[in-house]
Amino acid sequence: MGMTDMTDAIAEKGVGQQIYQMMAELYPICRSITGNGLRQTMQIIQRHVPIEIHEVPTGTRVFDWTVPKEWNIRDAYIKDADGKKIIDFQESNLHVLNYSIPIRTHVSLGDLKKHLFTLADRPEWIPYRTSYYREDWGFCLRHTQFLAMEEGPYEVVIDSTLEDGFLTYGEICLEGENEEEILISTHACHPSLANDNLSGVCLATMLAKQLATVRHRFSYRFLFLPGTIGAITWLYMNERTLGKIKNGLVLTGVGDSGNITYKKSRRGDAEIDRAARHVLGHSGRPGQILEFSPYGYDERQYCSPGFNLPVGRLSRTPFGEYPEYHTSADNLEFVRSDYLEDSYLAISGILDVLENSRTYLNQNPKCEPQLGKRGLYSSIGVNELAMLWVLNLCDGGHSLLDIAERSGMNFKVIAQAAEALIKSRLIIELTG
Repeated sequence: MGMTDMTDAIAEKGVGQQIYQMMAELYPICRSITGNGLRQTMQIIQRHVPIEIHEVPTGTRVFDWTVPKEWNIRDAYIKDADGKKIIDFQESNLHVLNYSIPIRTHVSLGDLKKHLFTLADRPEWIPYRTSYYREDWGFCLRHTQFLAMEEGPYEVVIDSTLEDGFLTYGEICLEGENEEEILISTHACHPSLANDNLSGVCLATMLAKQLATVRHRFSYRFLFLPGTIGAITWLYMNERTLGKIKNGLVLTGVGDSGNITYKKSRRGDAEIDRAARHVLGHSGRPGQILEFSPYGYDERQYCSPGFNLPVGRLSRTPFGEYPEYHTSADNLEFVRSDYLEDSYLAISGILDVLENSRTYLNQNPKCEPQLGKRGLYSSIGVNELAMLWVLNLCDGGHSLLDIAERSGMNFKVIAQAAEALIKSRLIIELTG
C-alpha cells in the first residue's frame, strides 16, 4: 500500500462543531467512575461508533486495586428552616460530592459546614469534589451561597445508592493491515465538566468514526474509561495482549484556548514521542512538550514500570493550570469548536506520521542515481533536497521519521519525496 494522508482522509469539514454538539448532549449527565450516568454516556457513544460495553463486577481484584461498589444518584438538596431549597442537585450535578453515601437528616449549620466545599477565591464557581474510596457525603456550592447561610436547622437529603454492581467501560478495535495497535484512551467519568473531559471523549469518538471509513496500516483501539480504576482494570484484563500496542495517546482537555501540549511517555524517545515533537515543531502553531512524570491522567497507568507502554498524553492547557479546572466554570462556554478542531488536526497529523513512517531500501545505493533521466528533477511539487535525503538514508536502517528528524525537513515533504522515488522504483519498502 502506498502513502496515505491521514489528516486529509479523516479531517471531515466541520468536525469541531460535530465534537461540540456531542459534548452539549453529554454535558447534563451526572457521571462517575461507576453507575448509570457512565452507562448512558457509553450508549450515546454507541450511536456514533459500535463500541463494546464491558461490565466488571464489584469486588474484582485488579492488581493492587479492587473494583468499587457502584454509585447512583437520583436527587439531593439542602432546605433551610423555611423549607426552601438552597442547594439543588437538579440545578447542577456538581452540587453533590461525587460518590456521596445516602443521607436524610436535619443538622445545624455548624455540623453541616463539615460537609460543605466552596472556593473562596472564586466565589461564584461550584467546585468539583469526589469521595470515591472513602465513604462520606457532602455538597459543593458557591462561596456566596455559603456566606448567606444562617444557623439553620437544615434538612439534608442525598437520595443515592452505593451497592454491589459493576464498573463500566467502552472499547472498540478498528482492524488495520496488521495487528500492531495504536491505543487511544480517554477518561469518561467526570460529570458536567466540558474540557475535562467531555472534550477528550467526544474528540476520540469522532476520530474513531472517521478512522472506520478509511484504510489504515495499524489497528486502532479506543478506550472510554473511568479514570484510574478503569485503566487499571483494562490493563489487568488485557495483560496478555499488551505486546500489540506500538504507540498510544491519552486524550484530555482538548477544547480550551491554550496551546497544544504533549506529555512524553515514560520511555521519552518512543515513536509517538518523536512524532508528536515533529508535528508540533513543524505545525506553525505554538505548543509545548512536557517530560514524563508519574502524576497526571491514565498515561501513568500505561507507563507504569511493569508495562512501560509507549503512551503519551495530548491536551491543550495542562490540568490544574487553568482556574476553571474542576469547577462549574469548565462549562460549554469555556470550550470552542475551533479549538476542538485544531486539536483534532494535531492528533491527525501525529497519526499521519505514524502511519507513513515506513522503512525503505535504496535500489541504487552506489552514488546518487541520475534523477533527471527519470523526470524527477522536473517533478512539480517534489522537493529535490528531500529526495536526496531519502535516497541517502534509505539503507534499511532509517524510517521516514528518522530521515525527517535528521534532515530537519517536514515529514510531509519527506513522505512526498519517498512516494516519487517509489514510483520510479529507486526505493522499495522493507517489510517484516
